[in-house]
Amino acid sequence: MKSPFSVFPIVSGMIFLISCQFNNVQPIAADLPLIENSIRSCIGWAKDKDFKLLYSIIANDSDYLEVGPGTTITKGFEEFKKNEAIWGDPGFKAIGYEIRDLKISLSQSGTVAWFYCILDDINEWKGEPASWLNTRWTGVLEKRKGSWTMVQMHFSFAQK
Repeated sequence: MKSPFSVFPIVSGMIFLISCQFNNVQPIAADLPLIENSIRSCIGWAKDKDFKLLYSIIANDSDYLEVGPGTTITKGFEEFKKNEAIWGDPGFKAIGYEIRDLKISLSQSGTVAWFYCILDDINEWKGEPASWLNTRWTGVLEKRKGSWTMVQMHFSFAQK
């Protein structure tokens, strides 16, 4: 008959592996609404010009990257902040936004997420329409210090 001490490491190992599996699944599912909130806040902040909210979501480092639908490429947080002059101008008015077909994917580690959606970002500039309609929007978020941070975004318009 085997000693109970020889079976203990095997049983303990199995319990450990099973508990690790469950621990990885639960936080990922719980993070989906938090990720979606970060995505929506990247556009929604503009309604009240809540720069504090925006800057709490965008990566505050030189690795941040944003590719616009034209030729604009924004590299780094300091470059991104230069847009505050436009968005903070009284002539810029965010009317609203709609996100459709949002698809969020998560890495196996649960620390990186990427998304795709169609965005209608409805704005005015000095009383004239300045909206992005049917805009394809993709991005990458990383979980940093417990919060979902936008590290990369890409916007494009479909060719007709």
